[in-house]
Amino acid sequence: MGSQTARNIEILNQNIADLKGDLNVSFEFFPPTSEAMEDTLWQSIDRLKTLKPKFVSVTYGANSGTRDRTHSVIKDIKERTGLVAAPHLTCIDASKDELKQIALDYWNSGIKNIVALRGDIPEGSDKPHMYATDLVRLLKEQADFDISVAAYPEVHPEAKNAQADLLAFKDKMDAGADRAITQFFFDVESYLRFRDRCAAIGINQEIVPGILPVSNYKTLVKFSKLCNVKVPGWMHKLYEGTDNDPTTRNLIGASIAMDMVKVLAQEGVKDFHFYTLNRSELSYAICHALGLRPTTAN
Repeated sequence: MGSQTARNIEILNQNIADLKGDLNVSFEFFPPTSEAMEDTLWQSIDRLKTLKPKFVSVTYGANSGTRDRTHSVIKDIKERTGLVAAPHLTCIDASKDELKQIALDYWNSGIKNIVALRGDIPEGSDKPHMYATDLVRLLKEQADFDISVAAYPEVHPEAKNAQADLLAFKDKMDAGADRAITQFFFDVESYLRFRDRCAAIGINQEIVPGILPVSNYKTLVKFSKLCNVKVPGWMHKLYEGTDNDPTTRNLIGASIAMDMVKVLAQEGVKDFHFYTLNRSELSYAICHALGLRPTTAN
C-alpha cells in the first residue's frame, strides 16, 4: 500500500470517527392510501423512532382528503410514539379562515410544530392568494408554533433568478420561521454556497439539508427535472446497468447519502432531514453507519 493511499484511508477513518454519532436527524413520511401502505408506514416509523429523531414530518396535499389523512397520521404518531410530529401545511386551496382553524386544531391537540409551505399550484390556476411567507405570519398570529419552511439551494423552479429566490427566502425567515429544510440535492457545493449566501444577507436560522437516499434512479431523474435539482454525471455512471438490480441500487444510494452527510458534517452541519418515502431500510442503515444507535431495544 502506497503512503498516499494509507493517508487517504487514515483521513477517511478519522472523518467517520469524528462523527461519533453526534448528529441530529429527522424523517419525512407521507400519508398512506391503502392498508398495505399503512402497514409499511408504521413498520418504518416503529424502526426509525428508536434513533430518537428531533421530529418527524408528514406531507400534505392540496385537497381535503389528503389533509384529513395528514391530520390523522400526525395525531396517531404523537399518541402512539411520543415523537415530535410536524404536519406539512400548505396555503393552496384553503382560505385564511380554514388555515386558522386547522392551526388551532393542531395547537389544541398538542401539535406545536408545522412545516409551512405554499404548495404546488394546480394546473390552470391563477396566481395564488397566499405564499409561504403569509402562511408563516398567519401561524405565528395563532400561536407560538415551531415553524420549518422550505429552502432551494439550486433555486426554486418558479423563481425569476437566484437573487429573487434568495430574497423571497429571507422574507419567509424574517416572518418567523425557526429553520429551513432544503429540497433534496446531490451537489454538496450547491448547499454550501447557498448557506454562505444566506449568511451574507443576515439569515441566521438553521438550514437543514434534505437527504434523499435514492433507490429508484429512473424516477429520480424525471422528478429532479421538475424540481430543478441537478443530478451529477458521476451518479449516472454509478447507477448504469442497475435497472433490474434493486439491491445494488440501494447500496449505491446509501453510499452516496453517507458520503454527503460525512462531508457536510465536516463543514459544521449537525442536523439532517431524511426523505424516507415511507421506507426505513436505507435511512436506518445510513444513520447506523454514521454512528446513530437505538437507545432502547424493541
